[in-house]
Amino acid sequence: MQKLLLFIAFAITVMSRSLAMQVDYQLSMTKPNSHYFEVEMTITDFKDKYVDVKMPVWAPGSYLVREFSKSIGIVEAENGSGEALDVKKITKNTWRIETKGIKTLKVKYEVYAFELSVRTSFLDDSHGYVNGTSMFMYVSGNKDATGTLKVIPHESFSKIATALPSKGNNEFGYEDYDQLVDCPIEIGNHTTFTFDAAGVKHTVAMYGESNADVEMLKRDMAKIVEAETKIFGENPNDEYLFIVHNITIPSGGLEHKTSTTLQVNRWTYTGDDYLGFLSLVAHEYFHLWNVKRIRPKALGPFNYDEENYTDLLWVMEGFTSYYDELALRRAGFYSEDDYINVLLGTMNYVENSPGNRVQPTAHASFDAWIKAYRPNENSVNTTMSYYSKGAICAAMLDLYIIGKYKGEKGLDHFMQMLWKDYYLAKDVGFTEEEFQTSLEKFLGENMDWFFSKYVYGTELVNYEKFFNNVGLKVTDLANKPTPYLGIRTSQSGGKLMIDNVYRNSAAETGGLSTNDEIIAINGYRMSQRDYNEFIGTLAIGDSFEIMVSRDNIIKNYTITMGSRDRFKFTVEPALDPETQKNFNYWLRVDV
Repeated sequence: MQKLLLFIAFAITVMSRSLAMQVDYQLSMTKPNSHYFEVEMTITDFKDKYVDVKMPVWAPGSYLVREFSKSIGIVEAENGSGEALDVKKITKNTWRIETKGIKTLKVKYEVYAFELSVRTSFLDDSHGYVNGTSMFMYVSGNKDATGTLKVIPHESFSKIATALPSKGNNEFGYEDYDQLVDCPIEIGNHTTFTFDAAGVKHTVAMYGESNADVEMLKRDMAKIVEAETKIFGENPNDEYLFIVHNITIPSGGLEHKTSTTLQVNRWTYTGDDYLGFLSLVAHEYFHLWNVKRIRPKALGPFNYDEENYTDLLWVMEGFTSYYDELALRRAGFYSEDDYINVLLGTMNYVENSPGNRVQPTAHASFDAWIKAYRPNENSVNTTMSYYSKGAICAAMLDLYIIGKYKGEKGLDHFMQMLWKDYYLAKDVGFTEEEFQTSLEKFLGENMDWFFSKYVYGTELVNYEKFFNNVGLKVTDLANKPTPYLGIRTSQSGGKLMIDNVYRNSAAETGGLSTNDEIIAINGYRMSQRDYNEFIGTLAIGDSFEIMVSRDNIIKNYTITMGSRDRFKFTVEPALDPETQKNFNYWLRVDV
């Protein structure tokens, strides 16, 4: 009887799969210099009287509503015989197709792709790049539909690089819409090379002329992969793809489960710039664990229709920002001093940012959709980067854990716990409350003090409390007021312009405003160099006359030089045998 029931259950599963909706795509690019991709969706085995197809409004990993439907023109549909079906646009990103009882239909549309960033799609006569959420529609209510993607490259393009499973002959399969759009596609004549690390085959597809040394990249990227895999104890992928765009004005990186896209300046592969490239590699690669698998509940499965809010970007991006630099230390690219100086730089940036006293990092996470990607001239006064402040929180937690467990455990072990409890056991995300509960379970203590002060509050971090655990004494060298005007300037087209005015500064009090053009100070015409030299001569309380042009109206102000308390953190060793052990554990080299 039990065998019969199992057989019936199996038959029902097979039957349901055979009757489930399937969506097959075809991607063409007949005129690359028109910048239009042509997309066809063939939808089969649907049951409703109409089908709604939708275009996402955002790209996971980049928290801004980008309205990808703006790049679509006419959407057409037809039945299996080629007869036109009615299509009606019912929302900004939804098209409704009347099916008239048929079981198969084809949707056709074009996508204008001329924004070369890691978040968007691009096409010209040198290559095509596809970020899936900006290219492929999905059937509303059926993101779990499986299907195939057939890519028809322009005749001048000879290669396709994507992490989608290949079926041969430029055809790829996908299990659901999330997987389809999580695998970007590079189409062109890119350079390709491979390396093995942590038991995983890695492919690198590089577009654009550059000064890259392929053998050096193979060696150094492998070191980063090995160092980061050791943090979690395992690598979930069998294969992984790096798409690298070597261009003039890059846009950074964007993470995916089995691949990433990196955009860098084409001449970035020497000196300090090369360390910056390796840091970008480490950052995006770390995301294959942290955010693509270990994640907040809001970030997968995704709602592509609207903002997906979470307080936890300080963990997803901030922890990743901490580990990208730490991984370079563990891989041997940084000395101990190099790494500590990088961390000090982040500390000084965070604590000297006016917005750090206004916006908690949890709020910065939640408001990423309306603030982080839409900065204005006043953002410096009101916002804080969840990347930088999150990295500080991660570093302090690491030092706290190392101290508590006397150099036997660190933040790595907490990340391993999240990996096991949420990804391996259930493959689900966690809430803000569950994240704190997990940390408290790991530490065996209440952590309200940390979250209230540094995550949901804006208190100055008690750095001494944390650095003492690894035998480092923190000193603030800038503990006295310094002269401060409170503006940021730039020179363009011969004009010296005020770009930002800091809140409660002498400039604000004296009447200056963003977008003022500085004409003269004390009767003398000013260039950027002249301005910098003059301001450097002033003491607190000194006054000067400034002439500015505001909307072509000349205004004159008398400004009295103000002051500010500026942080400048340094550290020096204060080691004993126990803290020496902790220090060595923290800044160990693993490769």
